[in-house]
Amino acid sequence: MSDAAMLRTPLYDAHLKLNARMVPFAGYDMPVQYASIIAESKAVREGAGMFDVSHMARVSFCGEGVEAFLEQITTNDVSKLGDGQGQYSMMPNLEGGIVDDIIVYRITADHFEVVFNASNHQKDVEWSKKFMPSTVTMNDTTADTVMVAVQGPTARQIVAQLSDNPTAVQAAALFEVVKCKVAGVDTFAACSGYTGEDGFELIYGKDEAETVWNALLAAGVTACGLGSRDTLRVEAGLPLYGHELTDELSPIAAGLGWVISKTKTFNGSDVINKAREEGTSTKLQGIKLDTKRLIAPGMKVYLGEEEIGEVSSGVVSPLLDTGIAFALLRADVKQGTAVTIEVRGKREPGTVANKRFFKRA
Repeated sequence: MSDAAMLRTPLYDAHLKLNARMVPFAGYDMPVQYASIIAESKAVREGAGMFDVSHMARVSFCGEGVEAFLEQITTNDVSKLGDGQGQYSMMPNLEGGIVDDIIVYRITADHFEVVFNASNHQKDVEWSKKFMPSTVTMNDTTADTVMVAVQGPTARQIVAQLSDNPTAVQAAALFEVVKCKVAGVDTFAACSGYTGEDGFELIYGKDEAETVWNALLAAGVTACGLGSRDTLRVEAGLPLYGHELTDELSPIAAGLGWVISKTKTFNGSDVINKAREEGTSTKLQGIKLDTKRLIAPGMKVYLGEEEIGEVSSGVVSPLLDTGIAFALLRADVKQGTAVTIEVRGKREPGTVANKRFFKRA
């Protein structure tokens, strides 16, 4: 996609005012960093940081039979949601791979909001249409709204202070939705995020894009880019579509059996259930390096001289002060195993680890 065709979020000008370094991402011109990836990562771990995630797709599904439709196209149990509750889930294909990982929010019995990954926006819309009954309507609100993720130990307190319903914000459970005003702007505040920290993803009208953003800045929230977002999500053990999740990879191999219903039938459920019962040949694991080397996707992992898998994501962790990675490894390789990763002709030593390198107490 040429620069001329690159999409911009409603916060594009706000990023330029903060001297953000902009890069192409999922068809958008997005901020990769403002100050430094290390500083922004630490801001989220120690206080509060915010990310413009308006590139992610936001779609409403409404009408008679909408719950049954969503049950068919997603892996998690939609029927367990009450009004104002959400869940992490996946849209599987018929072969047991993953079309996308998503979040589903129930507003009422006949109204659900769904967040797709930016890179899969049109793919997900077309996939949903294949199974959508005539009684259900789809409304894509991505272009009309802004989405800002506020994350960190003090994120909840700051959002509460800026809202007209601080009690509800303070009390919100994970994936619960609070409809409130933030900085005077009508906001869909979902208690969710992609960093392993507490916080909210705020969705509101594009005409007020900088109103809420600037209020958060003034309250002491640090603007953060895609660089720190990637570092934080790897530290927290969170997958990225196209790296840890693909159309070909079973969610069982990716360690996501916990978001797959054991009681309902859905697209590809027979294949996924078989993988759960019989196991998979590969398994997603973490690797902690002995050095601060940046490990890239596709690099090969070795046990002695035997190749046992390859890296799907890698970062240098400011929290752990070393290189960390996700890798799809042979399923019999256990945590604690000493391995090496080939980095430009040199073998770097590391240890297979739980892929949740960080977990907030």
